[in-house]
Amino acid sequence: MAARSKKQKKSPVKKRASQKRPTPKKISIPSCKHFGGYKPCFPNTQCYKECVDFDPIGKRILIINLDAMGNVLVTTSILSALKRKYPESHISWITLKVSAPLLANNPLLDRVYLWEPESWLVLQQIQFDLVMNVDKSERSCAFMNSMRSSTKLGFGLNSLGQIVPLNKEAEENYILGLDDHLKFRVNTKTVPQLLCEQFRLKYARDEYIFAFTKEEEAFKLEYRLQNGLNDGTLIVGFNTGCSELFPNKKMTVDQHVALIERLAGNPGVRLLLLGGPEDTQRNAEIARRVGDTVISTPTRDGLRKGLVYIDLCDVVISGDSFGMHAAIGLRKHIIVWFGVSCSSEIDLFDRGLKLIPHDLACSPCWKRSCPYELECIQMIDLDAMVKEVMRVKDGREGVGLV
Repeated sequence: MAARSKKQKKSPVKKRASQKRPTPKKISIPSCKHFGGYKPCFPNTQCYKECVDFDPIGKRILIINLDAMGNVLVTTSILSALKRKYPESHISWITLKVSAPLLANNPLLDRVYLWEPESWLVLQQIQFDLVMNVDKSERSCAFMNSMRSSTKLGFGLNSLGQIVPLNKEAEENYILGLDDHLKFRVNTKTVPQLLCEQFRLKYARDEYIFAFTKEEEAFKLEYRLQNGLNDGTLIVGFNTGCSELFPNKKMTVDQHVALIERLAGNPGVRLLLLGGPEDTQRNAEIARRVGDTVISTPTRDGLRKGLVYIDLCDVVISGDSFGMHAAIGLRKHIIVWFGVSCSSEIDLFDRGLKLIPHDLACSPCWKRSCPYELECIQMIDLDAMVKEVMRVKDGREGVGLV
C-alpha cells in the first residue's frame, strides 16, 4: 500500500514535467511613426511581425510653446527649417488647449499634445533627440528641465528657479527680454529670425504654416456664395479687437466707424467685421452705427471658423494682435498699426503696410495701461489706411483681377 501510494504521488509530477511550454514569439517593435502599440497601424495587418508601410521616426523632436496664440502661429515658421535640417524626424508640440486648433492639420507636425497631466506623464517617459522651449516662462522652463533629451535648446530654470538660456545661441533673444533699449530701439531682427538662430536652424524667411481642412474650404466657398463675395470685389476685413492683456492694441469704435464710412462708398470694395467672442458687443456697436455697409461675421463660431472668415478677405486692417498674425499666416495683405509693441519684430512678408508713430517717444512700451491718454491710438493715420486700400484695389484692376 505504501509503495502504490508513493507512485500515485509521483505521477502528477511526471505529467507536469512532460508538458511542453509554448515558446514566446519574439516581437519586433518597429521604429515607425504609425506604430503605437495599441492596435494595428492599418486594418488586418500584423505590423509587429512585418511593417507594411514603414515611415521611420528618425530624430524625435519636441517643441514646447505655451505662449499666446499669435506666438504659437509665429513659431510655426521654424518648422520648414527644422524639416530641412532633420528630414527624417518625428516632430511633437505641446501647447495650451486654446492654441491647439492652430496646429491641427499641420503637414509638418506628427503629434500635438495638450498642456495637461496626462501629456506630462507621457512626454517625460520619451527619450528625445532634441527639445526646444520657445517660452520664457517658469512653467515651460520647469517642464523643459524634466524632459529626457540629448540636446535641449532655448530656455530652462536654474537651481534658484530663475529663467536662463540653455545654449549660447539663445542668449541674444534672452537679453532682448531684459534690455528695453536693445529691444525697442536697436534690434532689427524679426521673431522668426530670432527663433531660428536660437534653435541652431538656418533662417530662410520661411512663412507661418497653417492648413485648412477640406470641410473648412467647402464652408468658405459656401459662405462666399451666400453673401455675394465671389464677384471679384476687393474684400477688406477689420480685425476690431485684441488680447485683453493689452487692450490698447485696438482702434476705438469711433475710428472704425470713420474708416468704414470712408471706404464704404468706393465701388468694387466689400467690408467685413472680424473678431472673437470678446469682440461681440464691440462689433455689434460698429455694425449698428454703419448699417448694412459691412458684413458682420460671427464671433462665436470657434477659432478655426474665425480663421475661415479672415481667409475670405484680400486686405486685413488690424493692430498688432492675434488677428494680425492670423492674416500673416493666411498670406493676406495687411495694414497694421503699432503703438504698444515693436514693429521690427514682425515680418509681413512684403504683403502690407506698417503704420508706426515715429514721433512718439514713449512708443513702443509694452504697457498694459497708458499714462499718456493713449496718444499712440490718437495718432493712427486713417488717411494712410484708405490710401493703401485704394492702392491695392487699383493694382488688382490694373492686372484684370476685378
